[in-house]
Amino acid sequence: MAQPNFWDNQDKAQKMLTEMKRLRAACEPLAGLLKAIDDVKVLEEFEAEDPENDYTADAQVIIENTVKLLEEVELQAMLGKPEDAFNAYLTVQAGEGGTDAADFADMLLRMYIRWAEMKGYSVSLFERTEAEEAGIRHATILIKGENAFGWLKGESGNHRLVRMSPFNSSGKRQTSFAAIDVTPEIDDTVNIEIDWDGKDIVEDTMRAGGAGGQHINKTESAVRVTHVPTGIAVRCESERSQHQNRETARKMLIAKLYQLEMEKRENEISAKRGEKSKIGFGGITIRNYVLQPEQFVKDTRSELKTANPLTVLEGYVDPFMEAYLRWSIGQGTAGNPEDN
Repeated sequence: MAQPNFWDNQDKAQKMLTEMKRLRAACEPLAGLLKAIDDVKVLEEFEAEDPENDYTADAQVIIENTVKLLEEVELQAMLGKPEDAFNAYLTVQAGEGGTDAADFADMLLRMYIRWAEMKGYSVSLFERTEAEEAGIRHATILIKGENAFGWLKGESGNHRLVRMSPFNSSGKRQTSFAAIDVTPEIDDTVNIEIDWDGKDIVEDTMRAGGAGGQHINKTESAVRVTHVPTGIAVRCESERSQHQNRETARKMLIAKLYQLEMEKRENEISAKRGEKSKIGFGGITIRNYVLQPEQFVKDTRSELKTANPLTVLEGYVDPFMEAYLRWSIGQGTAGNPEDN
């Protein structure tokens, strides 16, 4: 960084800064732990030289600080896979439950946007399809920030909402579902071979469905890219230019194919260990949000439960994300050096 030509290549310089920040975040807690060990040794020497003096309070301060540092080190270990450092595409899809499901999908989208804003991350909307009465059918956003994918990767799966439906005239309790899919925005260090001009890729253009003025709604600027062998399809309508939307959609498709390869690799590792697959939850519900008659949110994997569902829906999701990371380490699916 001290070199005079450091900023000549902006992209390279920015990547280096990001890498430096990541390494500092990993190293500083370790340095703190080493210092804490030295502090304990010094305290032991003081006690040996002056046994009549009570050093309990000093020892308690060191212990409390050490526990906090140890938690930081554990967190860095949980976010230790290379892809954890990437930005993240997050897609919300309304599931079973009619209008309530569409409204729930919109609630989840807002929850993740609020969470990202509180983390200091940036959010870009790539596509959003409104539902007929309320809420959304699906939407995709890109969340940019340090370890964005690492934090969000455990959110993939089905989410379940139980409440008294505001869309039901009889006021009956309604159960609805929405699915979350999270994939990493991979950079140019990852190579995924795709024959864009071959039979494996189908590209369609269409009018954008969201708000954006006359141009975005009257021209076929939206682009959908489908990977025929896997059936994976992505759509982008965030830009006025069809060319820009095509470029972004291709990047999203590459990210999904990379995620698919990661899942295959994890499944192979699990099979070698004689374990069941721990990823690709498919139709499994990973979290329940109950608003009536009880009030709680409970994760089905880590079993973390809170009695404040409205707070969670306002974006305070960190405890569930961290609980998932700790659970996944116990399951052997996160931060395992043997698998990296």
